[in-house]
Amino acid sequence: MNERDIVYKITPRVDWEAAVAAGHYAGAPIDLTDGFIHFSTAAQADETARKHFHGQHDLLLVAVRTSGYGNAMLWEVSRGGALFPHLYGAFDMESVVWTLPIETDRAGVPHLTFAQAGT
Repeated sequence: MNERDIVYKITPRVDWEAAVAAGHYAGAPIDLTDGFIHFSTAAQADETARKHFHGQHDLLLVAVRTSGYGNAMLWEVSRGGALFPHLYGAFDMESVVWTLPIETDRAGVPHLTFAQAGT
């Protein structure tokens, strides 16, 4: 398995619960505005959490399999010139490998714990 097999989405728990009820995740408001779901690799996710989710609480880290999305899953240049995974469309719950709560410290800084998930 390589780093492109599983990608990660950070989302508020309330948004995730709505997606589970709907049977698919169509994206956060920023995703809907941009026209694709923003994902990160394991190496990128911590910086993404700190940069875009500082001060937010009750967040989840969602691991998603990329197989089956074909040309809808693109790796595009983003922050710092790095390639980030973007999904042009929704993903279904069958693609989800696991979800984990994201802990935040007293200053509101999120801390990801991939070790707990075996990733």
